[in-house]
Amino acid sequence: MWLFDKEIETKLKEKGLSSYSEFTNDKADNRRLKILSSFLLLIMLFLFIPWTQNIQSSGLVTTLRPEQRPQELNTLIAGKIETWFVKEGDLVRKGDTILKISEIKSEYLDPRLIERTHDQIVAKESANAFYGNKAGALDKQIKALSDSRTLKIEQVRNKIIQTGLYIKSDSIALVAAENEYKIANEQYQRQVELYKEGLRSLTDLEQRSQTFQNALAKRNIAENKFYNTKNELINLEIELSAIERDYSEKMSKAESDKFQSYSQISGGIAEISKLENIYNSYIIRNGFYYIIAPQDGQITKTIKAGIGETVKEGELVVRIAPKDFEFAVELYVSPNDLPLIHKDQEVRLQFDGWPAIIFSGWPNATYGTFSGTVTSVDNFISENGKFRILIKENTAEIPWPYSLKIGGGARGIALLKDVPIWYEMWRQLNGFPPDFYTPNNDKKLKSQSQ
Repeated sequence: MWLFDKEIETKLKEKGLSSYSEFTNDKADNRRLKILSSFLLLIMLFLFIPWTQNIQSSGLVTTLRPEQRPQELNTLIAGKIETWFVKEGDLVRKGDTILKISEIKSEYLDPRLIERTHDQIVAKESANAFYGNKAGALDKQIKALSDSRTLKIEQVRNKIIQTGLYIKSDSIALVAAENEYKIANEQYQRQVELYKEGLRSLTDLEQRSQTFQNALAKRNIAENKFYNTKNELINLEIELSAIERDYSEKMSKAESDKFQSYSQISGGIAEISKLENIYNSYIIRNGFYYIIAPQDGQITKTIKAGIGETVKEGELVVRIAPKDFEFAVELYVSPNDLPLIHKDQEVRLQFDGWPAIIFSGWPNATYGTFSGTVTSVDNFISENGKFRILIKENTAEIPWPYSLKIGGGARGIALLKDVPIWYEMWRQLNGFPPDFYTPNNDKKLKSQSQ
């Protein structure tokens, strides 16, 4: 068999075929072997090149602060459109008038409504002032009644004291008259006995009888005077009670009138407060006839059009986009990737309309992407089944494009751990998630807390 192969090889050489000579050239074989070996070596080296794991997600351009986002202007009251002061696309400053509406509700149609309400307040304040004056006059009246009652009571009490002294004097006089009466009576009885025995004359008896009658009369006068004085004392005490009762009634009525005035004042104050509330509400409502720009911005769309069209309370009339804002990007990540996202983590962003060459595993070789950092991660899942993260501009890197518009598309690449390419290929083939890791800033915080 070996001899047969040698014969064939000899015959082919004798024919001088170039392809055969090229095929049997040992130098060419060595060159091909070197090329193949170099290629395999390059592949092996390539598999050990670092590859940055990442999470990719799409989202939209938004603003970092809520007041910087496009907003809707609504009417606070129902009305009729009178005048438009802007058109779509106009730039407005804070405080510029955008739209004027007029009143359509019947209770606010009076052109002098505010003036009349103010007049009601003034009238009520005047009435309260009158009631205050009345209460002051009643206070003076009560004081005068109190002083008069004190004077009257003192006068009656003085009379009572005097009458008490009179009673003592009359009681002494009554006792003296009683004694004189007893003596006169005894003398008269002895005179009668003596007259019966004939020892005294009738004239003596009549004189003694006259003395006895005089003593009896004096006793009766003294007794009547004593009882009259006692009755006068009782009358004075009754008069004192009557004075106290009469003045108490007068003072109570004056107090009642005074408190009624205070009640009227309190009610008037409540009505004044209510009228002032209505008055201020009317003034504020007049300000609602003008739709004012809340901040500098651009009129993007007018929802209502024309003159004379009615709008309801709280109805949308115009949209305005703020002039100054700080861009941000909102991205949505799956719950499986959420543990890999941390605050202040770097994210590379590609914006719609901005050319970019992306090598997701080699961020340094990527062109046309911009740097951002994670500023917040929602704690609750969104309606699309993913968690929203908010990305702000990394001021230490290249600024974001100035021509960005809110609502434009964006694609984010969250940079994770650096691993060899072979490991990443193995991970992708097996469907494993990226490696969990802790950012440097989190490590620093943990070390500081320890």
